Amino acid sequence: MKVAKFGGSSLSNAEQIKKVSRIIQNDPAIRIVVVSAPGVRFPEDIKVTDLLIDLYRCQSNGEDVQKPLQLILDRYRDIITDLDLDESLVETFEKTLLTYLDTIKDPKRLEDALKSSGEDFNAQVMSQYLTSIGNPSKYVSPKEAGIIVSDEPGNARLLSESYEKIAQLRDEEELLIVPGFFGYSKAGDIVTFSRGGSDITGAILASGVDADVYENYTDVSYIYSAHPGIIKNPHAIHELTYKEMRELAYSGFGIFHDEALEPVYKHRIPVMVRNTNRPDIEGTMIVSTREIDANTPVTGIAGDDGFISISIEKYLLNREVGFTRRLLQIFDDFGVSIEHIPTGIDNISVIIRQQKLDESGVSLDTILNKIKEVLEPEELEVEENLSLIMVVGEGMREGVGVLNTATEALSQSDINIRMINQGASEVSMTFTIQSTQEEKALKTLYNAYFNK
Repeated sequence: MKVAKFGGSSLSNAEQIKKVSRIIQNDPAIRIVVVSAPGVRFPEDIKVTDLLIDLYRCQSNGEDVQKPLQLILDRYRDIITDLDLDESLVETFEKTLLTYLDTIKDPKRLEDALKSSGEDFNAQVMSQYLTSIGNPSKYVSPKEAGIIVSDEPGNARLLSESYEKIAQLRDEEELLIVPGFFGYSKAGDIVTFSRGGSDITGAILASGVDADVYENYTDVSYIYSAHPGIIKNPHAIHELTYKEMRELAYSGFGIFHDEALEPVYKHRIPVMVRNTNRPDIEGTMIVSTREIDANTPVTGIAGDDGFISISIEKYLLNREVGFTRRLLQIFDDFGVSIEHIPTGIDNISVIIRQQKLDESGVSLDTILNKIKEVLEPEELEVEENLSLIMVVGEGMREGVGVLNTATEALSQSDINIRMINQGASEVSMTFTIQSTQEEKALKTLYNAYFNK
């Protein structure tokens, strides 16, 4: 039994939906399909989710909502017309959006309800089209599926009690079409996952019904060992572990949402990343364990920017009981999550994302003043515009000289390493550098590990 999720690029127009339908028809093992909102059709195009966000912005600012509303409806009208479906669906979608705009007064609730509509409408289109071509299917809302989540708009988390009802979907005889990206709170409100959350919905359903495989269809055939936009013709990864994928997804591999790994990881359900446009290629398999090749200790290299480092120095810091706890408490009190904490004997650094700081509404100066007040450091240094470069691979546990290869290569390329951090699991190494050198560092490390 398979659960298959199709991304926005796979469902961007009628032609793509027909491709997806053929994949489903040719594989009777696919019993549950999770869909995203329509993505871009060409480079200058706009995703439907972004149009919905613009609709919310206009409503919030008291501007005319007709232009974004019509753009959204026109996208679905084009798809529905090209698929020869009943155009009354467009009227239904318009009524839904207008109802949200007229009745939901809480801004965060309204934003989540509007954003979720992209996936919700596309699931209804997909279900009607499959049925029209002789493959009876049933649209199932996340509420009906049993996806009950925490009441955190834009950042929902599945409640564990949901799995009991989700498991019942396995008994359904019809092909089920479920919109991704959102669930319902216990109070009955629509709550979305973080952006790209259709991956999360697919993983939740795959785990809930104990699927044999979770297939994630996108517009590339493989997960690659480095970003194809930076490295020309990078190596394709045929198999990697959940841990490796988690590290790479965190570090900027946008091919698979990092939070989506948690449900399938717990139940050890294999994930297959595949290409909607090349369904004949098996793609990359994500598994719990794999055979390690001693000659290739590194699986992938990734980089992400937008980080800030706050470094604290204090003599005999290591003997001051509770110092780290009080430092972490400051960030907790301000609602700012911490990414990494490199430490020394008399110093400790905290690395945070600029985006998380902006979202908290707290200024950097406010945090620094609190650190001075509570911890009385001798020195307090801040570095902004940093990038984290991750070198990832299960084979690094057994490999000799893996770290030396990286530091030597970066040194020869005149790339200044601000910090090095290696987790206890030894699956990854993190290098903190200036963002201006990120692309150069990625190319340098790729050549060092893969172009020997």
